[in-house]
Amino acid sequence: MISINTNTASSAAAYNLGNTNVNLQKSLNRLSSGSRINSSSDDAGGLAVSMKLSASIRRTEATQANVNNAISLLETQDGVLKTAEKVLSRMSELASLATDVTKSTDDKALYQTEVNSLKTQLESLLTEKFNGISLFAGTATGANTIGTAGSLIVSTAEAGGQTVSISQLNLAFLSATGGVGTTVTTQGGGGVHVSTQALATAAVSILNTAIQNLATLRATNGSEQVRLTFAADMLAVNKTNLEAANGRITDVDIASESANLARLNILQQAGTAMLAQANNNNQSILRLLM
Repeated sequence: MISINTNTASSAAAYNLGNTNVNLQKSLNRLSSGSRINSSSDDAGGLAVSMKLSASIRRTEATQANVNNAISLLETQDGVLKTAEKVLSRMSELASLATDVTKSTDDKALYQTEVNSLKTQLESLLTEKFNGISLFAGTATGANTIGTAGSLIVSTAEAGGQTVSISQLNLAFLSATGGVGTTVTTQGGGGVHVSTQALATAAVSILNTAIQNLATLRATNGSEQVRLTFAADMLAVNKTNLEAANGRITDVDIASESANLARLNILQQAGTAMLAQANNNNQSILRLLM
């Protein structure tokens, strides 16, 4: 049947051309953005999963930053302990020098002057902070009191289920009132003294104990740094895996999409030509009327 009012071929060609144009636009969006999902209608389920994965990635990045900051705190703490070690070593050296029988009272007094200065330096180390957080805590309860006087909790998982405690070390044996110990009766008030040979001999023993205590605290600090370093490595691995999983959902396959774009371009050109051909079919009716 030949009809003027109805052109089914033209309608079908226009419908197919419209679908091709829609798909072509989607393909162009994917290639230009690099993302397979540019709207919720592209893949509703995939978009929901991708949103959760993206949130996990952001939390992992934030947790990584927190762990790295905690490592920096421990590194700062260790730096202070290292300085304290140098001060104690110098005090121990002065105490040993003061045991020399050839040294006069005036010589020992000069050693004591430097020891007093070093004790003041030790006192200042006890107040060190990292971004306002005290590195050390505790009060003097004895000359050899060591260990932890407090702890800071560091989250090492993006979901918050895993934590690591880092220590605010107890430096009571370096207390401000005694320099090195407050209950050492042989030394009297003010901690270590080297003004006499007998006091210097006692000071050598006290300082050796203090250095050993300090070594124990540095070992504690080092073990906590190692644990946080492994936690940071684990977070980096988790982040990589999350990004890979999210990429498999959202990233466009450039090769496949490029081939699809070429196919759609051909369909668009063919559809346009067929629509023009369908619209020209009615021209045959004119020949019948002439």
